[in-house]
Amino acid sequence: MFNIITRRTLLHYATNYPNASNALFEWYHEFEKLEINSFNELKRFYNSASLVKDDRVVFNISGNKFRLVVRIVFEYKVVQIKWFGTHKERSNKCLYDKLQKITYGTHRDQNRSRIRSAIRMGG
Repeated sequence: MFNIITRRTLLHYATNYPNASNALFEWYHEFEKLEINSFNELKRFYNSASLVKDDRVVFNISGNKFRLVVRIVFEYKVVQIKWFGTHKERSNKCLYDKLQKITYGTHRDQNRSRIRSAIRMGG
């Protein structure tokens, strides 16, 4: 069984995305009961799951309308919820993360403003 250590975060997202609330809790209850030891085993249960950097896994939720990003440490059977939202919001978050890495440096406040502007303009 997995320990999902950020249940409060899940509750926050369920409140902010009521259309996805049931699907989120369904994922939660299914996942905490899984007996798996690797991403390959996970794919048998969630074939659309994608492994990304830093042990993070992206799940499609509610008929692929939303994405759930979690960090899984299979060795310790721990899951941390990192992010939840729509595909569009995920694209903007990816853009923000990419720009944040590129522009991280001495003029940080100016860079944040540029990043926000780029996100509002869609890239």
